[in-house]
Amino acid sequence: MKHALLLLFCLTVAHTAFAQETPPRLIVRGDDMGYAHAGNEAIMKTYHEGIMTSVEVIVPSPWFPEAVQMLAEVPDLDVGIHLALSSEWDNIKWRPMSAAPSLRDENGYFYPMIFPNENYAGQALIENAWTLEDVEQEFRAQIEMGLKHIPRISHISGHMGCTWLSDEVQALVKELVMEYGLDILPHELGVEGVSYDGPHATPEEKIASFLRMLEGLEAGKTYLFVEHPGFDTPELQAVHHVGYEDVAGDRQGVTDMWTNPHVKAFIEERGIQLISYKDLKE
Repeated sequence: MKHALLLLFCLTVAHTAFAQETPPRLIVRGDDMGYAHAGNEAIMKTYHEGIMTSVEVIVPSPWFPEAVQMLAEVPDLDVGIHLALSSEWDNIKWRPMSAAPSLRDENGYFYPMIFPNENYAGQALIENAWTLEDVEQEFRAQIEMGLKHIPRISHISGHMGCTWLSDEVQALVKELVMEYGLDILPHELGVEGVSYDGPHATPEEKIASFLRMLEGLEAGKTYLFVEHPGFDTPELQAVHHVGYEDVAGDRQGVTDMWTNPHVKAFIEERGIQLISYKDLKE
């Protein structure tokens, strides 16, 4: 009994010492590549000049071909497929890549929302007669197109929560991950999601709240922070939906935050290790 208690004590001390010596690890993920040219350009900037370590691509989006070309020039950048079953912007739309009739609105596009939204009454996918068969068909089409053009894809995630549409969809996604040799659900590997610590409406608030979040990261733990880089250009100024009108200004703030020299210096000073999804495997 004494030996067992001594062993338990030693293991506890060793684990505590390891956690103290191991710096926090942080995945900085840029989402929605392909939805706009300005979004694609901003993602490249935050990778080359900033702290972004992983990017998610929306395969059926209009600027996916450009995203493919850009990503071919940065073979070390970790890439995931951002599975999409919605097309939320009012002035730009995309459609399913498969037949999938139950996933289309009256105009043939994806519904604008996944879950009910008071500004788009009755226009959420979950409010309509979607089928699991169509979801599987569409997810497979997006995964296979993504792998065809970006073979190094390491994982998948869900745009606007579409992979959490139901328990059956969650189970389907896990099956597809195993079948295609991809990864998802970083929380199953002990990764914790983090967000801003405080208000983040303005560029200044974003930086301040991001720094407070970084300050709270604990040694020995792995975290995931997700945002959407963009540039405040006429193109992106025309991209919006009810309830999120200043897309261009908001996403320019993300780009500025991730390339801010004070943010980069703070990460270095705190010893925070920037990693990607593919590093989780290793």
